[in-house]
Amino acid sequence: MTVPLAALPSYPRTEPVVSITRRSFCQSIVGAAVAGFAASRLKAAEEAKRNFPPGRYVDVHTHIGTIPADKTEPLTASDLLRWMDGNDIAQAWVLPLVSPEAYPNPVSTEYVLAETQPYRDRLIPFCVIDPRNSFYGGKNLAGQIKRYVDAGAKGFGEHKVGLPLADPRNLAVYEACQSVGIPILIHIDEVRNTDEPGLPALKNVLSSFPKVNVVGHGPGTWASISGDANDLGGYPKGGVKPGGALDALLDEFPNFYLDLSAGSGANAISRDPKFGREFIIRHKDRIMFGTDYLTVGQPIPQQEVLRGLDLPEDVQHVVFRDNARRLVGLI
Repeated sequence: MTVPLAALPSYPRTEPVVSITRRSFCQSIVGAAVAGFAASRLKAAEEAKRNFPPGRYVDVHTHIGTIPADKTEPLTASDLLRWMDGNDIAQAWVLPLVSPEAYPNPVSTEYVLAETQPYRDRLIPFCVIDPRNSFYGGKNLAGQIKRYVDAGAKGFGEHKVGLPLADPRNLAVYEACQSVGIPILIHIDEVRNTDEPGLPALKNVLSSFPKVNVVGHGPGTWASISGDANDLGGYPKGGVKPGGALDALLDEFPNFYLDLSAGSGANAISRDPKFGREFIIRHKDRIMFGTDYLTVGQPIPQQEVLRGLDLPEDVQHVVFRDNARRLVGLI
């Protein structure tokens, strides 16, 4: 039988008498320190159990199969792995490129899935479909993405299509990614996935599709770190003005992330190192290390830029690797 609360007897509240000696106080301090040490050891042991490959970084933006203008052979999975070994990179997202505006030679999802197959402990494949494709556009787009996911794809991108960000065909992509439950990495500039200063279209996407994690990348994204951004296609120099769209979007939308790759990401942080450091610390749970590596010998500024910021250790852990692993379900 349940007794009504009103029928229970009430008792006068009395304040407990606390007595503590110097010895008991010291014992409690030592106990807390031991407990903290034990917790850190436990976390390290749990991470070891996950058996991640060695390396300080997870790179959220790499490519294979790309043939730059001055090359005749594509970057292979083996080439990428050798470069990763030399740069302390444990794992990497590998992004196909299929849109004609994305790269001179297309790199299909099927190619990325096949080439990464022997190395799935380190190379994490994504998938991509151009929404203008007359076969998939509006015809079971989510179903095809699901087939790619079943084959091992962990996300969608690089989405680098010559359409406005809010074009109905792009909206179908975001809806499909939300339906399947994978993140999408979007390149924004003055040609691909176009938006206006202040990124109003991106804001609408984040609001309309709250269950899809959107990773922003490219000049249009990173120029918007500054409150005076008006050119979404360049690499602005000089100090960053507070009040940029990126701060506002990160504060409002928990499904928005940033990829530090390419010249755009490195420039946004290095153009004003004090602001860049504070920006990364402020949004440490939503910013991820990336390079946009796509050819042998390519200069990569990200590691040097980040070393110069002297970020706190806990910030390094999440930005350099944990956020990337969490977003694709590895932790």
